[in-house]
Amino acid sequence: MSLQIQSLRKDHNTDLAKIIRTSLEEFNVPKVGTVYSDPTTDDLYTLFRQSGSAYFIAEEDGVLLGGCGIYPTEGLPKGCAELVKLYLSSASRGKGIGKLLLDECFKSAKKMGYHQLYLESFPQLEKAVSMYIKAGFIHLE
Repeated sequence: MSLQIQSLRKDHNTDLAKIIRTSLEEFNVPKVGTVYSDPTTDDLYTLFRQSGSAYFIAEEDGVLLGGCGIYPTEGLPKGCAELVKLYLSSASRGKGIGKLLLDECFKSAKKMGYHQLYLESFPQLEKAVSMYIKAGFIHLE
């Protein structure tokens, strides 16, 4: 087994979109108005080619396990980016892979000059929210 964290490639698009949508279905997250129905979910490679963004995937023995990214979301203060689209296949959860992806995003954000990250999540994703809090994020109302 050789786990690798690397930058998103175009050939990851289909498998990554499937992981994202399957994850949302597993946790009964609404489909309308979320990443589930967002057309960019099918071409994240193009979305994350934008300056100030990055997306990393976890892959083991050629199998895509999930990913996480940094995006310069409009409306955020200067020096702040959004941590986005952290999703893992069900078999990959609880193994520290999400933490590895977070760490890679933190390093990348720092290199790009960001000093603050913002994220949004769903209450149904309790384990993810717990991981974010452990990583230093605070809940905003």
